[in-house]
Amino acid sequence: MTIFRFDCFVLDMGDRQLKREGVPVELNARYLDALALLVREQGRLVSKDHFLDQVWRGVPVTDEALTQCIKTLRRQLGDNAASPRLIETVPKHGYRFIAAVEADIEPPALEPRSAPARAGAGRWRRFLLLGGAGTIGAGIAGLIGGIFYGFAGASQPLQPGMGAVSVLLVVTCLTILVALVGGAGVAFGIAAADFAPARRWHWSVAGGAIGGLVVGGVVKLLGLDAFNLLLGQSPGDITGAAEGAMLGGAVGLGSWLGAHWGGHSLRRAVAAAGLVGAVAGMLVPLLGGRLMGGSLDLLARHIPASRLRLDQIGGLFGESGFGPIAQLVTGALEGGLFAACIAGAMLLARRDLDAGRR
Repeated sequence: MTIFRFDCFVLDMGDRQLKREGVPVELNARYLDALALLVREQGRLVSKDHFLDQVWRGVPVTDEALTQCIKTLRRQLGDNAASPRLIETVPKHGYRFIAAVEADIEPPALEPRSAPARAGAGRWRRFLLLGGAGTIGAGIAGLIGGIFYGFAGASQPLQPGMGAVSVLLVVTCLTILVALVGGAGVAFGIAAADFAPARRWHWSVAGGAIGGLVVGGVVKLLGLDAFNLLLGQSPGDITGAAEGAMLGGAVGLGSWLGAHWGGHSLRRAVAAAGLVGAVAGMLVPLLGGRLMGGSLDLLARHIPASRLRLDQIGGLFGESGFGPIAQLVTGALEGGLFAACIAGAMLLARRDLDAGRR
């Protein structure tokens, strides 16, 4: 392995340690890799994309992550951005290591067998935490959507009795359940993209789409079987695999765009993801599919004496029932909310995981 010497520091990549005059300097693994990249490229510009490829290995991060990385390196090295002696900023392009560097090459040591196991365990832990965070985000979206549809679907005011309250509670719980199940498939599909050799947008889209496809297909199959078993009839073409794949792919794309183009603002990142989800949510009814609102309306019309009606939503757009305009608008709201909540929760989890490495 290589030992780099610069200023009063020694960077030993075999021991994975930075020392200042023999005293270890605290740096997490990712920041150590970033410093090694800068030192190896001594005198040459290291662009943001090169950092993402070599240090973050394609994992989507915001510009803030790289900025924080360089800021931490400068602090630990005693460098100053205004008058740098080690790390120079090249505005809008990247960074350059400007100090003189001496490199000593040592014979490579055999890596302990436990190291790959530790790395694998870390990746699985990241996968579970990111997928879990996205599932929680989907649950929050389901809660908001369930309250909206619950109030809209109640056939009488909430105050006089428990009838309308029951409608609100049942619709809210049902919507949360569907959102959690669907969100889990999409979120864990997106999180699985981290296992790809070089993570790019298409892996995130593919992971979300496959997760939505599988979960949507299974939920629809079980749901139709349950209705046939309990009621002797099927409600028809409720939300299924096609809708799950389309919305899941949109969430994957929105998550990637939010992380890469959101910049320093979580709000902009969530807005970018929500916009992509809203477009997909509008396309679903345009292509003949149904999201939660359309499925609830379909269920209500196929169940005798159902107290759930979403006609009030259609009435806002001059429709006699839950018509195409209502489905289009609610589809956009559902898709945008679903994507924004999942992407936002996963982005926050990524930031926490990256911060934990410091």
